This record gives sequence, C-alpha cells and structure tokens, in this order.
Amino acid sequence: MRITRSVAGRRHRTALVATTGLTVSALLLTGCGGSSDSDKGADANGNITLTVADFGQFGYKEAGLFEKYHELNPKITVKEDTTAEEKNYYPKLLQQLNSGSGLADVQGIEVGRIKEIVDTKADSFADLSKVIGVDEWVSWKAKQATAPSGAVIGAGTDIGPMSLCYNRELFEKAGLPTERDEVAKLTEGGWEAYLALGEQYKKKAPSGTYFMDSASAMFNAVVSSSPEQYYDADGKPVYETSASVQKGWDLAAQAASKKLTQGLAQFEDQWQATLRKSTVATVVCPAWMAGQISTYAGDANKGKWDITSAPGNTSANWGGSFLAVPKSGKNVDEAAKLVKWLTAPEQQAAVFKAIGVFPSNKGAYELPDVKNATLPYFNNAPIGQIYADGAKSIPEAVLGPKDGVIKDSISTQINNMEQRGTSPDKAWDAAVRTIEKAIG
Repeated sequence: MRITRSVAGRRHRTALVATTGLTVSALLLTGCGGSSDSDKGADANGNITLTVADFGQFGYKEAGLFEKYHELNPKITVKEDTTAEEKNYYPKLLQQLNSGSGLADVQGIEVGRIKEIVDTKADSFADLSKVIGVDEWVSWKAKQATAPSGAVIGAGTDIGPMSLCYNRELFEKAGLPTERDEVAKLTEGGWEAYLALGEQYKKKAPSGTYFMDSASAMFNAVVSSSPEQYYDADGKPVYETSASVQKGWDLAAQAASKKLTQGLAQFEDQWQATLRKSTVATVVCPAWMAGQISTYAGDANKGKWDITSAPGNTSANWGGSFLAVPKSGKNVDEAAKLVKWLTAPEQQAAVFKAIGVFPSNKGAYELPDVKNATLPYFNNAPIGQIYADGAKSIPEAVLGPKDGVIKDSISTQINNMEQRGTSPDKAWDAAVRTIEKAIG
C-alpha cells in the first residue's frame, strides 16, 4: 500500500459536505495554551514558528485551522510545506531522517508508509502516547503507529471507510433499483454479489457504458476488508497464499473476462474524462473518493450519483495518514501540542466539513458536523452515518513494510488483464516476478 488513498485524493478540493456549522467556541475548547519560552526555537520575544510538512491535501488550510491555532496561541505561527505528490514526499522524508536534518516540526506520514517507519525509524520520533488520547482513535488506527516499545509515533488524521458510489441515472436506464437501501440489499452477499449485479447491469446497459471503472480498485477493497493481506503477524510476506489476495485476484479476473470493467487507471486523465462522460455505473468508494467523483464528473452530473454501504457485512479501510513529531525539532513540546489539537474531534470534524476526509478520532462521530452530514452532490447521501457505520466493521489488518510495492505490482497486472487481455496465469506470474525483484 504505497498510498492507500491516491495522492489525487488529497490534491483536489472535495465536494462540500452539508452539515451544521462548527462554532468558534467549539474549536476554542481544545486550545492548548500559549508557548513556552524555554523552547529552543523561540525568538527573544518568545514567538515560535512551527512547520508542518505534508503532501497533497490534509485539509487544514481549507478548514482555516492554522489561523485558528494562532488566534488561540498568539505567540505561535504555523506554516505548512506541502508536496503535491506523496511519491515525491516520502523519499525526501527518508533522506531527512537518515541525515538528521531538514525535518519539519511536524511530518505527515501515509498509512502505506507507517509500518516501515515504525519498524525502522521509530526512534527518530517523539512518543505521543502521553500527549494524545490514544483511546480516542479507532483501535486499529492507533496500533498502526505503535512501536514494539509501546511508543506511539503518530496521531491519526483520517481513515477511508469503504462505501459504494453508483450512478443512479445509469442504474435506472439498465432497469436496476436506484434507492440506496435497495442497492445495498442487492450487494449484501459481498463482492461476489457485486459482480452478479454487474452482470445484471450489462444485460441492459446503455451503449458505451461499463459497470465499474477499475477491477484493481475492487481488488484493493476486497483485500482491505481482511485482517490478513500481504504480510502475516510475524512480518513475513504471504501475498502468494493470502486468502484475501486470492479472492480479490479471482474476482478481478472475472470482472475483466466478463467485460464488466472499463479497465481504467484511477485518477489518470482518461478516468477523469470517463466520469465527465458518465460511462461507468459504479466506483468503489472510500470516504475521500466522493470528492474525486464530484470534482471530475462536474456540475452536469450533480444528483445523478448516490452512495450506499459497501458490499458484504465487513467494511474496508482505504486511506488515512498520521502526524508525527521528529525528536530533532527545536519545538518538540509545542509541536506535540499542535498535533494533539489538529487531531482532536472538533478539528477533525472541521476538516471533514471542509474537504470530506473522514475522522479517525471516534469523538468526532457524534458531533453534528459529522453525524448529520450529507452530500448534496450525491442525492443528499447521509455520509456521516454511512462512513461511521462502515468504520465500526473495519478489521484490524496486519500491515507490512512493502505493502505498497506488492499492491501496485498486482494492480498493474490487473490492468493488463483488463486492457490487454493478458491471461490471469500470465498476469499473476508477472506480478510475482516484479514483487520478488522489488522486495527480495
């Protein structure tokens, strides 16, 4: 899982969430006091500048949180250094960790990288276990950032509980139900039932349309709904024997052979154009994906889409990040306070309202701006309820240091099955060769 949520999911402003407004007083409640003049990074007047390095779109700028933090703490100014692509951000972070210089006061870490950081660089980061309320996060989120020593090196920002986005207009034209409860019932049998629905769609599908955009996205959803994915609990790669990988691969191969998928690489130009043209009926939809669809499908397709629960009775997580505090920083204590504030329920709710990424802090789920949230673009889908319900059934997954390499290698070969007609056996062999070369 190099990036379990595409960087494109962070780059672009998501659809506005219809909620009640967060009050300034609610945000003020979680202020963490003024700065300490003993901080090494303070100037002669006790003023401190905290730097936050992240990638894509974390939503703090859109939610106005850095400005609010300065209002609460007049001696502290927060500056954000954003890298557009996580694939460019992470190698730079590793270089800075290895050299011990150039690090920001706060560093963002993608969930697909957190295992490698925990295993190899945990000593470079401050232990946040006594600063943040670890129990406030969904349990598996906190464990992902916990080192064997018990140190918690990152506070969870968001998660990506799975749902299913579908085009109501295309469903209606294909003679399928359009109400979200009815669609959920048709897929309650799991991803196999999802494919069966695809075959129903294909029988009366409008010309030039496909049931799904990408079989590799479905593969990722299947694998992400299982505790065992690419590694076992001992840290051994098990992708060749993993039941979830095999199931996801077989279903992807079926989707390709039955021509249920358009075979698009998500987030690329052709995928964006396809959304504008409304030629795909369903998209596997972690929480942040709704923003992608509304952005690229555009105003002309507003109200044509809807959101329902993910197939089956076990949800999946696709995406999410962490905020970590390097020990080498000049303002470690103040940086930790900032991280605590940014990841508190009120601030996570504010980010959700601003850009649609779903909180990892459970305390946010009962706040009006999350609990009552709907998406007007998606036929007023009650996303606060859908995502919160999904978050409750996400299994605690075993992560590995090279999850991303494995997932990307398999996804490439799934695309080859879709686009080039490569046989499943040849595609799998090619994936294994690539993985073996990459991870040894």
